[in-house]
Amino acid sequence: MPKKINNKTIFSLLEVTNSIRKTLEERYKSAFWIKAEMNKLNHYSQSGHCFPEIIEKVNGKIIAQIKATLWRDDYQNINRNFLRILKEPLKDGIKILFLAKISFDPSFGLSLQIIDIDPQYTLGDLENEKRETIKKLQLEGIYDKNKKLELSFLPQRIAIISVATSKGFGDFIDVIDKNSWNYKFFYLLFPSILQGDKAVTGIIAQLERIKKVIHHFDAVAIIRGGGGDVGLSCYNNYELAKAITLFPIPVITGIGHVTNETVCEMFAHTNAITPTKLAEFLLQKFHNFSVPIQKAKEKIADKSRRILSEENTKLESELKLFRSITVNILNTNENQIKNASYAMQQQ
Repeated sequence: MPKKINNKTIFSLLEVTNSIRKTLEERYKSAFWIKAEMNKLNHYSQSGHCFPEIIEKVNGKIIAQIKATLWRDDYQNINRNFLRILKEPLKDGIKILFLAKISFDPSFGLSLQIIDIDPQYTLGDLENEKRETIKKLQLEGIYDKNKKLELSFLPQRIAIISVATSKGFGDFIDVIDKNSWNYKFFYLLFPSILQGDKAVTGIIAQLERIKKVIHHFDAVAIIRGGGGDVGLSCYNNYELAKAITLFPIPVITGIGHVTNETVCEMFAHTNAITPTKLAEFLLQKFHNFSVPIQKAKEKIADKSRRILSEENTKLESELKLFRSITVNILNTNENQIKNASYAMQQQ
């Protein structure tokens, strides 16, 4: 109860916070859906609970933020849905539509208790970004610039944007280094983060580095291991897609997934669904050159053998004829000499 001191009504902090809690409980009795961005998930593996940071941005500036709680059982159910629909776990830096109740505790303050999150909203947000990027590049008339570049007849010198420890990078190198035809490639790694908020600036920065030594390369390969749609959202970014489509040499991609193509893959010169398939594409370019050469080599050798055989047969025939005529001439001349000798003896 409040106390009266010097004509002042004085409340304890607990009384004030309890009053706030009571007011909020009476005003917000039911759960409601909220759209926002999950800045940090803050999952604690020991307890299984999460304490997300929820924010809203306008033009990159945070205009609202609040703490939230996501208890273990709810988190596990939500995470299973994300894995099933997006092929990615619940994670930092994604836009979400979530069902929550307002919660106020005198010790911990105001927060939202998250009950459910709709993965379809997150997926839809990614699709909207993708459509907007495609539309902007088409309006600028630059969406097919990279596709129109001519890829070297034998693309041997490859600048690779990837991570050295990436399985996709390892698969790519394994295929081209150990090819049974002994085709030789030169490649150089330009390391970059391949997913998340920092991927866009990282990949663009490496493209700028490659530009400075561009005369050393026939193509740029962007290589990443497998992943779901959320991990690939950076490849729908307008700035990154624009940097790729305007790049002065062909950009080839092996992003490593089997879902719908991202914008960067659509507007790159060539796209393969996995790093392995991209390596096989390069090997096929060599096949397209070497197989006809090998066939021509075999054809030339076969025709040479036939010509030599035919000429050898003709030579042997000419030799037989030459021997026969020579023998006849010798015999005729020998008889003539004998007759002339006999006649001289008679005379």
